[in-house]
Amino acid sequence: MDLSPPVSIPRLRTERLTLREYRPNDFEAYATHLDETGFADRRNAWRIFGCQTGYWLLQGTGWWAVELRETGEMVGTVGAFFRDTWPEIELGWNTYSAFRGRGFAREAATAALRYAFDVRGDLRVTALIRPSNEASLRVASRLGLGHEADLDLWGEPVGRYARAR
Repeated sequence: MDLSPPVSIPRLRTERLTLREYRPNDFEAYATHLDETGFADRRNAWRIFGCQTGYWLLQGTGWWAVELRETGEMVGTVGAFFRDTWPEIELGWNTYSAFRGRGFAREAATAALRYAFDVRGDLRVTALIRPSNEASLRVASRLGLGHEADLDLWGEPVGRYARAR
């Protein structure tokens, strides 16, 4: 039996945001976001929420809740994680509808990018983005991620964007 200590999820801070572990009371906003975007219903949102939390235990990296430092409101999520089929770390980000257009996704994703390069020592990061997601394409561009290839991800076309350290 492995009695190693529980995984500690690092907290990252930016000028306006705190990237922290998911908490049970984050779920309502999370589930609402996934429902609004058509990504998942409440039941599947719970599964995804739990899986994203579990990445930290399985991989030593994963997803953070993105909290507005000034108010403590959860404005979205950001991740630096591994897919089971891809060997390089992937960045992911989203901002809840009430908080879009204020640069929170870029600010949080920049912190996740720095974590991957400066703390973990990753040499490259990737992001998979749907061609219609113009906001995420702008964030990727601002992070310096360039288009590498078009792929099929679970039956959906996505572009793979990447940046070397």
